[in-house]
Amino acid sequence: MEENEKLGRTNSNQPTKNTSEDIGVSEGRTVKKAMPGQRTVRRRTSGDQASAGRLSDIQGARRRTTGSAGTTVKRRRPEGGSSAERRRPEGTRISTERRRPEEGGSSAERRRPEGSEVPVRRRHRRSSDGGRQARRKQNRRRRKRNLVLKIILFVILLIAAVVGAFLWKRYSPSKEKADLKEYYGIEKEGQLAITINNEITDPHGMISEGKAYVQYETVRDHISNRFYWDSKENKLLYTLPKDIVSVEVGSKDYMVSNDKNSEEYVILKTEGSTAYIALDFIQQYMNIDYAVYENPGRVMIVSEWGETPVAQVKKNTQVRYRGGVKSPVLSEVKKKDEVVVLEEEENWKKVRTKEGFIGYVKSSALKETEKKKLTRKFEEPEYTNISLDYTVNLVWHNVTNREANNNVLDKIAETKGLTTIAPTWYHVKNTDGDLESLSSADYVEKARQLKVDVWATVRDFDGGINSQSETYELLSSTSKREKLINQLISDALQTNIAGINVDFEKVSEECGEHYIQFIRELSVKCRQSALVLSVDNYVPKNYNMQYNRKEQGVFADYVIIMGYDEHHGGSPEAGSVSSYNFVQEGIEETLKEVPAEKVISGLPFFTRLWSEKPKTQEQLAKDQGTEAEQYATEVKSEAYGMSKAKEKVTEAGADITWNEEAKQNFATWTDGDTTYKIWLEDVKSLEPKLKLMKEYGLAGTAAWALGQESSDVWPLIQQYVN
Repeated sequence: MEENEKLGRTNSNQPTKNTSEDIGVSEGRTVKKAMPGQRTVRRRTSGDQASAGRLSDIQGARRRTTGSAGTTVKRRRPEGGSSAERRRPEGTRISTERRRPEEGGSSAERRRPEGSEVPVRRRHRRSSDGGRQARRKQNRRRRKRNLVLKIILFVILLIAAVVGAFLWKRYSPSKEKADLKEYYGIEKEGQLAITINNEITDPHGMISEGKAYVQYETVRDHISNRFYWDSKENKLLYTLPKDIVSVEVGSKDYMVSNDKNSEEYVILKTEGSTAYIALDFIQQYMNIDYAVYENPGRVMIVSEWGETPVAQVKKNTQVRYRGGVKSPVLSEVKKKDEVVVLEEEENWKKVRTKEGFIGYVKSSALKETEKKKLTRKFEEPEYTNISLDYTVNLVWHNVTNREANNNVLDKIAETKGLTTIAPTWYHVKNTDGDLESLSSADYVEKARQLKVDVWATVRDFDGGINSQSETYELLSSTSKREKLINQLISDALQTNIAGINVDFEKVSEECGEHYIQFIRELSVKCRQSALVLSVDNYVPKNYNMQYNRKEQGVFADYVIIMGYDEHHGGSPEAGSVSSYNFVQEGIEETLKEVPAEKVISGLPFFTRLWSEKPKTQEQLAKDQGTEAEQYATEVKSEAYGMSKAKEKVTEAGADITWNEEAKQNFATWTDGDTTYKIWLEDVKSLEPKLKLMKEYGLAGTAAWALGQESSDVWPLIQQYVN
């Protein structure tokens, strides 16, 4: 053993000599036998690999013949070696897995005598094979791990691609073009789309012979209601301060009062009962600008001027139907274009382009919004008015017959500070426009002697026509209005009155445009004749907006609020005729449309005594299904002047208490199953209302009616009008 160990150490430090003998030939390769005293060191070459298994068998046989005492270690072919391994061609690498020893070591190791030593090179080979095997396992695990990572990465990329495609589809800017015909509401050929200021209206326009025409209703509702179309007489009217412009259908000529004028185009066209007005003609009388565009045919009209929010476009971009990148595109705007800004949202701005598109642009595509004064050179007509240099103190004189005119001097003598008296002389006799008059030149002369002006009142009730339908029939006809106005002016000039007071209380919503045209036309005649025109109005409510107080404020000299009839004769419940809040509301609402210097506050010299009685079963049954069903009591009233009303309270022995909310004295009492209530008008109730006149700087006060007042009210009124 020691010699072997020495020999082993010597051999490991010296170059190996070829000390073996040939022991045979296997498939063309030489097998050598180890010399005595030497270890067999088998260095496998590429050529030996194919016969490795066979050579192992040969060496194992020799070791068995040599015996255990020899220095050569016996080698046995590993069990389970395949014939393919034994026949592996030269240069083929032996698989580690196939050469893996069975558990417990190789057969040679199991048969190794105790104390024998495994050759160094073979130990090194086993260690190297184990390392390669571990590395191969590690490589296989790494390949598997890389494959899993690749799959995960692929899935992530696939999900990202799907999400990206979804987000792009959802949030990327749409290039879809809006259907402009649908946008403008165009339904048939020949319709002209219309944008007026910041609103797209119905496409009620047309192009005819190169001129743009707009339907009358569109002009009236969106440009100016001062144009008036009489469909019965096929005539278009426009009211100037001292003239009335009139145009016949299909004509190039038009009249300004009695003067004839002409244009190069047809001014007014009709299709059936629909009238179309040339925009060029409208532009002569209204401060408008317009431009016509194609694809689709449309017109952009501007009639509002002054400070306007605008913004400049920073870069080429789109105007979209809604605020969102997916909304269809209406139009393109270019860098440095200017748009009118209508609304501002977080990321979008609603704008109007010069071509008449109203849509949305990204805020980032616009510069900061700024105010710009938009103007157009135009000379507005001046509607002059008669403005008196004193506070008006007017009282209506209810004249029902000519005899009532005789005591005017006595009536006026009972007043103090009175400036104006309005006798109810004129009634519209019929729907043809005939006038019924109770006027008196002598009355006027006597009033003038007391320095009181006479404004004669014309009414559409109480003495002639007396219904909404009759008033409509009268006022909806230009020729009938003209007939009535001419009679009024003629009578006024004959009696030498100072003004005309209009008290039309039967005007329906349908009649509104005809009524205000009547006021316009009457104002022209009054202005020409130096007559004061005043118009009576209800306290403004939603149901009486047809009276058009704003236009009255332009054409009339004075607008009078009838601050009474809060609860009138037909009211289903009892209440004040003229509470403080009711009068104040009337003033404030009227001042929203009419200048204070033209407003006169009307007050009552009368009140109503109310009676309330439980309804009978027959009455309740009769009222079922009607508005009266909600009221369980039968309510009636009777009007009384100030003195007579107070007498009624005294006769009943009722107590009078102050109602702070109404700012009126109040009394109530019961007689049998009937309850009586009264809100009194007197000096104490009138004063707070007169203070409102002063507080709001109104033109004066008016009262209904002469003879109903108590004598102590005149010093009070005089105190507030002087």
